[in-house]
Amino acid sequence: MSRDSVEIGLGRSARRGFTLGEIAIVPSRRTRDVDMVSLTWQIDAYRFDIPLVGFPSDATMSPETVGLVGKAGGLGVLDAEGLWTRYDDPLPLLARLSELDPDSATRELQRIYAEPVRDELISQRIKELRDTGAVTAVRVSPQHTLRHAPTILSAGVDMLVIQGTIVSAEHVSGSAAQPPLNLKTFIADLDVPVIVGGCTNYQTALHLMRTGAAGVVVGVGADEWSTTANVLGIEVPMATAIVDAAAARRDYLDETGGRYVHVIAAGEMETSGDIAKAVACGADAVMLGEPLSMAAEAPGRGAWWHVSASHPMLPRGRYAEANVAWPLGSLDEVLSGPSTSPEGFTNLFGGVKRAIAKAGYSDLKEFQRVELVVR
Repeated sequence: MSRDSVEIGLGRSARRGFTLGEIAIVPSRRTRDVDMVSLTWQIDAYRFDIPLVGFPSDATMSPETVGLVGKAGGLGVLDAEGLWTRYDDPLPLLARLSELDPDSATRELQRIYAEPVRDELISQRIKELRDTGAVTAVRVSPQHTLRHAPTILSAGVDMLVIQGTIVSAEHVSGSAAQPPLNLKTFIADLDVPVIVGGCTNYQTALHLMRTGAAGVVVGVGADEWSTTANVLGIEVPMATAIVDAAAARRDYLDETGGRYVHVIAAGEMETSGDIAKAVACGADAVMLGEPLSMAAEAPGRGAWWHVSASHPMLPRGRYAEANVAWPLGSLDEVLSGPSTSPEGFTNLFGGVKRAIAKAGYSDLKEFQRVELVVR
């Protein structure tokens, strides 16, 4: 099947991409009971009851909520460059951030996040994560990986997430003082699985898979509060991006004779239907941020901001003030129900489970073969 390219001018064409909102699932097999469906997801040695990775924003992830996500069956990720590693007690700051005026929020976010990251706090927070009993995972940006990785690894993480807006297999730096991060050589020296991202297309996904990563984040976490498209002109139609990454996963599996790299979708997902469509396109798991901000336990108390919203030079995310509907329920209710709303914002994975059952499949991997239609 040829790629859907459109001529946008003389000698220049662009590929047509599809968002999750532009596609729909088409059940074409006999239905099955929802109790016969498994949402189990396993990456490396770690097995999870639901295919969830918590987006590492301070608005949703704290040592406590990482533990709660773990108890709910998912993987929580703490930002190793967030408030919890900059301040001894960030709770008063989080309370203040939950009540910001949107017009002045970016300046205040930049001011609060200007405090330097402290190595001793990284170690302390990782110990707190381990004490919860959950799988311990922290996120670090590509440009600070070489600086913070020794502290993170010596503190005993189970999994490392190297995540930025866009990540490549090797970053070229013009500074002699800052050597380039070569992910392949870096990951080869580690004893823990690494998730890397984001990426936006087949080629980048394949390159990241070749670094030895256990998982690749597809997408830039875009939602209505992300301004990456405004600031950088980069926008990822998630349905196409996930399908492309799934194709890279398949080709890499053939190339290596059986090494499977997980595709983790990040962006365009607000409801259980969005998550189901992401899995149908080929995602093994999803990275959720803003939907979790509506849980009662969210540190931001209903407010939401992206990791890049506090960038000191080029912020790429609007501050979302606390929703009047907050909280929609406990974290357990947001993830697994019961739901009292018909909109798909709660019981997220109960909705996914039922979608799989309606389509006649029994697990996530099978469901990736479901028929899709462009709306």
